[in-house]
Amino acid sequence: MTAITSASDDTELSCITSRAIAIDVGGSHMRCGLVGHQGILSVFDHPISPKSRLAPLLQVLDHHVAGFARNGDCRAITLSFPGIVTRHGKVLSTPRGKFEDAPDIDLAGWAKERFGLRLVMENDARMALLGEHAAGAAQNCMDVVIVMLGTGVGSAVMIHGALLRGAHFQAGCLGGHIPARFDGRLCICGAIGCVEAEASTWALDAIARELHTDGEDNLPLPSPLDFATVFRCSAAGDSFMTEVRDHCLNVWSAGIVGLIHAYDPSVVVLGGGVMASADQIIPAVSSYIERHAFTWWGKPELRTAKLGPDAALIGAWPLLQECL
Repeated sequence: MTAITSASDDTELSCITSRAIAIDVGGSHMRCGLVGHQGILSVFDHPISPKSRLAPLLQVLDHHVAGFARNGDCRAITLSFPGIVTRHGKVLSTPRGKFEDAPDIDLAGWAKERFGLRLVMENDARMALLGEHAAGAAQNCMDVVIVMLGTGVGSAVMIHGALLRGAHFQAGCLGGHIPARFDGRLCICGAIGCVEAEASTWALDAIARELHTDGEDNLPLPSPLDFATVFRCSAAGDSFMTEVRDHCLNVWSAGIVGLIHAYDPSVVVLGGGVMASADQIIPAVSSYIERHAFTWWGKPELRTAKLGPDAALIGAWPLLQECL
């Protein structure tokens, strides 16, 4: 069990919400857990299809959330969601083709009517940052950028120990949509050449085909083509997979330098499923930052996230503390 040892005092929160139900809706899975200041007490996992809608997932959650609610002194539900959201349970914007019904769902009403509990909601990358700040790679750090590499590319920012949200709730969480190529491919956000469109799992097949020198439409590629395959084949000496790997490393690195210039962090945390290949990613990104980041004071420290898929669930506790 990962204990939450945030620098802030959680005595008051322990009295008010000794336990909470944390839900993390991600790109390929959904997790629901019972959490407390001790960490994650119990968890349920459920796979998500690429074109999922949110309403059917809420039906899947009903039984498990009800069970957790009966399990002892829960005062709130937190929901980590991959989109632009308000803390009060309103989804403002979602990735194209994903959870498109979410803006029409009264999530706060669902939590109150079904379970008699308050709902607090946050963007998934911000929740991961809260988790890593409380009990992971960003502990005791006041100025942090987190970049989540996986199905897409997410980000979140903490300045002087506080999450950055902005006037329209999107500040800091669109790192995957920093332009990397003005003449690049269309991104799911509608822009051109975003970091995510040029280096993420959902775009990987198109990236590989574009990089192939012959431009063959029938180019045989591993199925499924994912970053685990790219990094494994590259490490084994496959020159084409090495080209794909290096392209993505450069795109990620350029995007991270952009975030460094924008938000002035002391620490950059890299997380997400792609970080299973951290031994290849960290040295390459560190070298790029050393060469290209314009930081008069020195270079931010690059760290690998420690909490893996638990980060957003662990982030539920400090989020609730913030909302008191």
